Amino acid sequence: MPFINAKVTVKMSEEKKETIKEKLGKAISTIPGKSESWLMVGFEDSYDLYFQGNKNAESAFIEVKVFGGASSSVYNKMTGQLCSIFEEELGIPANRIYIKYEAVADWGWNGSNL
Repeated sequence: MPFINAKVTVKMSEEKKETIKEKLGKAISTIPGKSESWLMVGFEDSYDLYFQGNKNAESAFIEVKVFGGASSSVYNKMTGQLCSIFEEELGIPANRIYIKYEAVADWGWNGSNL
């Protein structure tokens, strides 16, 4: 039950969203037991993000919520993949991307909690 939400300063076309969604679907398998079949993805484009006191360069804030969590080494590997995806697809440099990981103990789906 992972969820990835990306707030980015650039405008994203529907085609670009689809491409990034597909790449995120592959990257999520870095986390043991997670796959695209349960992944939910959200995009907030043209988002106002101020980084280091200004918004003069493209930036991103990405949240990854994972039911049960994962190890720091797994998150570290995932960070590299996410930074690569957003740099390749949107031109956002890795040094202007923050990624927040959150392990979730209680996750509701289909009328009940897992």
